[in-house]
Amino acid sequence: MDKIQLLQERKAKLTEISAEIRNRIQTVVDAESFVELSAFSFSKNDFYGEETAGEGVVTGFATIAGYPYYIVAQNFHALEGGISKANCDKIAKCLDMAEKNVTPVLYFLHTRGVQVGEGVTVLEGLGKLLMKSTQLKGVVPQYVVVDGEVYGSAAMLAAIADFTFFLEKQSVLAVNSPFVLSAKAGKNISKEEVGGAKALTKSGIPTFEVQDLDEVKAIISQIAELLAQPMVDAELNESLPVLNETVNVETIMQVFENAIEVGALCEPQIKTVLGRIGGIAVAAVVFDGEENGVELDEGKLAKIKAFAEFACCNELPFITFTDVKGICPCMCTNNSRVMKETAEYLDMLDTITTAKLAVVYKKAIGLGYTLFASKSVGFDYTCAFANAQISLFDGVQGAQIELADEKVDKAALAQRYAEENSDPIHAAKDGYIDAVIEPQFVKQYLIASLQMLLN
Repeated sequence: MDKIQLLQERKAKLTEISAEIRNRIQTVVDAESFVELSAFSFSKNDFYGEETAGEGVVTGFATIAGYPYYIVAQNFHALEGGISKANCDKIAKCLDMAEKNVTPVLYFLHTRGVQVGEGVTVLEGLGKLLMKSTQLKGVVPQYVVVDGEVYGSAAMLAAIADFTFFLEKQSVLAVNSPFVLSAKAGKNISKEEVGGAKALTKSGIPTFEVQDLDEVKAIISQIAELLAQPMVDAELNESLPVLNETVNVETIMQVFENAIEVGALCEPQIKTVLGRIGGIAVAAVVFDGEENGVELDEGKLAKIKAFAEFACCNELPFITFTDVKGICPCMCTNNSRVMKETAEYLDMLDTITTAKLAVVYKKAIGLGYTLFASKSVGFDYTCAFANAQISLFDGVQGAQIELADEKVDKAALAQRYAEENSDPIHAAKDGYIDAVIEPQFVKQYLIASLQMLLN
């Protein structure tokens, strides 16, 4: 047979079975930029008695907004995206190249689990793949698009990734089949109730819920520009008079340029934000305590810890906008991983070598101050709004409950905490707070501090 004709036939067969996923790749990457790798990988599935064209996965490299990425895209039309040892080896090979060339990875995941018939062999392949993805964490960013139903061990890739996109009314993620989980629960549960983005708010996995792949491309482009960290032109002396009138999360967010909130569905009182302040790329945690202040639990601390780790790996300055009362005083929180998560957050904070800044914009009570504003845990610069509260207890009632001592002079205690609640100067007088400021000038103080600390 003519070799050119044979090549054309093979390419036609490969293109036909993977046409849909190739079109989805092209939607996200720059036009004409995708270059395929290991295209002519074929293995025989003895159980189904057919070849798996391209191992059921498309790999390659491309650019998005001019930035390079390696691409891993599962082809659901090859044995329903069934994962095999050969499939895992092909993906791991692509990840090896991403590590070698220090290039981010974008995954399109769509699979209902492993290919039947491979037994332990495919488990070894999954082990290799998951370990390689884990080893990439902190080396290059990894992005996952849950591009349909993703069941089984492959769901772990979404947990490892730095950013996971869920498509509305399409994405479902579960480490076990929804049918199994539904049967265990003894009732009929839809797959969306099991593994849709809004069903996974406690998992910490959904980073963004988006309408379509065009929105995925836009967000990835914005993140890439931030992580490149070039200084961009910005107004350096901007004041925000609205903050002197109203201090809340909406007005605090005006401090940032081009802000992206990541993980908004999970633990909404903790806003984890990528953006710029005075043209400088930063990672910030904004506590949304509304009228009462945030009370910490294991989920909130886990989210903060993971975001601090991302800031550390990408050498971004880490900023906290604090409104925290401390750890939630309830039995279920006390008997949880909250103390372990706190310890692990402190360990992670210690590894951040870039600037660490804190703004106490409402409350920093007890451990809330220690963890998110204290010089002793590594914050280089801490300022407080003039009407902020920094204290050991949240008012005299909290102090009386905590001390539980009838001999305490309650009148003196009330006067002391009335003063502390009205003026953070008590924390500043010993040098723990660098500046007590009018809220409208916070951006100017942060820009000046960032420029000094980063030079």
